[in-house]
Amino acid sequence: MPLTDVIPEPITADAPREVGATLLTQSWLDLAFLHWAADPEVVAPLLPSGTRPDTLNGATYVGLIAFRMHRVGWFRLPGIPYLGSFPETNVRLYSVDAAGRRGVVFRTLEASRLIPATVGRGAFRLPYAWSQMDLRREGDTVTYTSRRRWPGPRGAYSSIAIRVGARLEQPTELEQFLTARWGVHNAFLGRPVYLPNVHPRWPLHQAELLRCEESLLTSAGVPAPTGEPVSVLYSPGVPVRLGRPNYGMTRLN
Repeated sequence: MPLTDVIPEPITADAPREVGATLLTQSWLDLAFLHWAADPEVVAPLLPSGTRPDTLNGATYVGLIAFRMHRVGWFRLPGIPYLGSFPETNVRLYSVDAAGRRGVVFRTLEASRLIPATVGRGAFRLPYAWSQMDLRREGDTVTYTSRRRWPGPRGAYSSIAIRVGARLEQPTELEQFLTARWGVHNAFLGRPVYLPNVHPRWPLHQAELLRCEESLLTSAGVPAPTGEPVSVLYSPGVPVRLGRPNYGMTRLN
C-alpha cells in the first residue's frame, strides 16, 4: 500500500500498546515544547525511508524540545546518577510509517554528556551532538541554553526562556498530536526502525515564550521558522520505558 494511503492510528493520550521487554528506563523532566507549523512537502525529504509526514488538518510541525534527562538506565536496572542525567534539546519532525504508527524523527539531539551522546550515535544511529548546556528554574521561569561542541557545525545554539502557567485540564487535539508520541522512526543499514516508548499521560501546562534565539533548526536542515511558535507548552515530566527496536513495518501489539 502506498504510504499516502496509510491511515494513521488514532491520537491517544495513553500509549496504544506495551513495549514488551524494556531496553531503557529514564525520566524526561522540566520540558519546554515549542512548535511551528510546516509544509509536509518541504519536510518529507528529511524523513527516513518508509515514513511520511504526519499531519493534522493538512499541516505538519517542527518541534524544538528542551528538557532534563534523568537517570537513564539499561533494562530495569537503576538509572545512572551522573552520566545518565543531563540537559537535552532536540529538533524533531512528525511521522507515520506503513503500519500506521505515529512517531517522531529526530534531526538533532543536543546532550551535555559526551559518553551518552556517543552511545546514542553509535548504538541507535541517532543524531546526537555533544553540547555545553544549562537548565535553570527561578520561580515560574525556566531557561534552557545549548551551544554545540561536537560534531559540526560547532556553535549551533539555542537560548529559550518560558514562564510556566496553569495546568491544562483538557489538552486540545493539537496539543495531544504534538506531545502524545509513542515511538521514534529511524533507519539502520537502509532498514526502517521503530523504537517504541510508554509513559504516563503527560501533565501539560500553558507556557508563555519569553525568549527563543536559536540556530539548531537550520543546522539540522529544517527550514527556518517564520513568526512565533503556534504552540508553547511546559510539562514537569514523566518516567519513561523504551522497548527494543522493531525492524521493518510490522506493528507489535
